[in-house]
Amino acid sequence: MSIPAWLPVLAAIPVLLAGEWLVDRISVLRKFNIPAPVVGGLFVSLVVLGVNLASDSPLQFVTKVTAQWWTWIVTIEPEWIHAPAKGVTLPLMVAFFTCIGLNATWDVVRRGSGQVLLFLAIGTVLAVFQNGIGVGLASVLGVDPLLGLACGAVSMTGGHGTALGFAPVLENHGLQGAAVLGAAAATLGLVMGGLIGGPVGTRLIRRNALKAHASSRTHLEIGATAEAGILQDFRALGGSGLQSLSHLLLLVFCIKVGAWVSHFIQMSGLTFPPQIGAMVLGVIVRNAFDLSGHRWIRSETIDVLASVSLAFFLTIAMMSLNLIELANAALPMLVILLVQVLVVGIFATFATYWVMGRDYDAAIMAAGHCGFALGATPNAVANMKSLVERFGPAPRAFLVIPLVGAALIDFTNSLNITLFLNLVR
Repeated sequence: MSIPAWLPVLAAIPVLLAGEWLVDRISVLRKFNIPAPVVGGLFVSLVVLGVNLASDSPLQFVTKVTAQWWTWIVTIEPEWIHAPAKGVTLPLMVAFFTCIGLNATWDVVRRGSGQVLLFLAIGTVLAVFQNGIGVGLASVLGVDPLLGLACGAVSMTGGHGTALGFAPVLENHGLQGAAVLGAAAATLGLVMGGLIGGPVGTRLIRRNALKAHASSRTHLEIGATAEAGILQDFRALGGSGLQSLSHLLLLVFCIKVGAWVSHFIQMSGLTFPPQIGAMVLGVIVRNAFDLSGHRWIRSETIDVLASVSLAFFLTIAMMSLNLIELANAALPMLVILLVQVLVVGIFATFATYWVMGRDYDAAIMAAGHCGFALGATPNAVANMKSLVERFGPAPRAFLVIPLVGAALIDFTNSLNITLFLNLVR
């Protein structure tokens, strides 16, 4: 029995609110910073799994739509007039990546006196290693290299958003159930990133007798988690009025023109996911405005638009997962992911710590990198907060990690994934 693709769209807000409610009341979900959209959407997909196991008429969500009013924004006109079937989450996914581009400003990179660029570089190097490890182990285990890619930087450094964002591309190349596989890998990464970060940082601090240099603890506020949730995001957009509307129109413009950018690049024969064109265009537009002196684009507003689009995208995608497809790839996935966790711990201890300065802040950043490279910036911040509350403040760490995690690593990681897609296809 097929469930229309529009049903998850209509149910997205109540499911998302249910996910927020569960995270707020279940301590283990809060501890490991499991995203509310993942919790709510996964709960629905588990219910559907239970129904399918107990029924002779399995339920399955339809994931593509042909409604032209929905697909216009991500489709070039020569294709659009034929009403092609597109993933119902595609506009939301492209919107999220476009927001990443619109927030990738040179001013952001300059903050931190070079440390931001340094951490971006080392984070990108680890992401490349993750893809190489994933693809290499997949070949050794005799499974599809695309499964290794899904268990590489796509879901590790990328997290749930990137894993589900690249799922349609991986599926088009032959990896069935890519969304399920990527989401499962990202979820395991979230848990493991929260488990290993603290021990890695603690060991570095104690082994090297490191001490905090700052005397004030006010810098902890930089890493504090602000009140979040879909209702708070809607209030923020509503309170901004015309500013929110102008930014939304800019977002629509970049998504639409970005579809043409991706089309022209794909004509060269490269595998180029549809969101990359819009993301690159977002970078160009934002920095062009900034360089011209017309700095009317507000990162705070773009952040809220990104939060809303990602929340809806994740919720709908997780609700639509077919969890039965996960069983066939469970063992190879577990082997690859455990190796990824081990490599992240070693890399953070020996590479991140040394490159970032071999001081107290570098040790805190190494702990943050464990959460950062295994799925989520909130995990990185949580790891760092647990350490600074015990050992003292680390203002440089709380500046660098969130800045890179908020946008910059997603940009370089998307290019990294695109490169590997062209290598293994």
